[in-house]
Amino acid sequence: MTPADDPQARPRVTGDRELEILDATIDVLAEVGYDRLTMDAVASAAKASKATLYRLWSSKATLVLEALLVLKDPPAGELDTGTLRGDLLAMHCGHGRLTDPRLMAVFSSIITALGHDEEFASGFRERFIGPKIARSREIYRRAADRGELRDGVDVDLVSGALAGIMLHREFLLGLPPTVETITDVIDQIILPAALRPTLLQENA
Repeated sequence: MTPADDPQARPRVTGDRELEILDATIDVLAEVGYDRLTMDAVASAAKASKATLYRLWSSKATLVLEALLVLKDPPAGELDTGTLRGDLLAMHCGHGRLTDPRLMAVFSSIITALGHDEEFASGFRERFIGPKIARSREIYRRAADRGELRDGVDVDLVSGALAGIMLHREFLLGLPPTVETITDVIDQIILPAALRPTLLQENA
């Protein structure tokens, strides 16, 4: 890893111009996919020189990964609605989340890269997916502290189910996520698996 690639070595975003480049990267990524994205294409879309891009990012993988990081969710504390159901809806619905068509287009564009670009896949799982898992665990931890969760629930298994179902419907069935579908999955699958039976009876 070079100093330019190390997230601790410099701020992720150093100014409006860098944000514009990262935003252009997302646009190109959503349009042509990771495999066909080139530094030339991003430079053209951002009206920047390729030398500028390579001065900040040593490779396509590091550029795309940093662009994805601007799409990260807010901290789990900002998703604290007071109930597991409310937190899950807040985490998965809205701009930059599963109901955002731009985000889903980006996910579609990187799926193949996760299988063959080791540099990108490793960074994506550590810096993009890792924080999402941590936020999800925090949401379930709060639910446990409130006494919402049933005994013995496997939080890591349950917490990944919602996104997994939505991505399956999107990429295999061609059914984009909607607030209504996400709500149904939460109410019919996630909450019955996670909540104490007495809470399910109260919400019935």
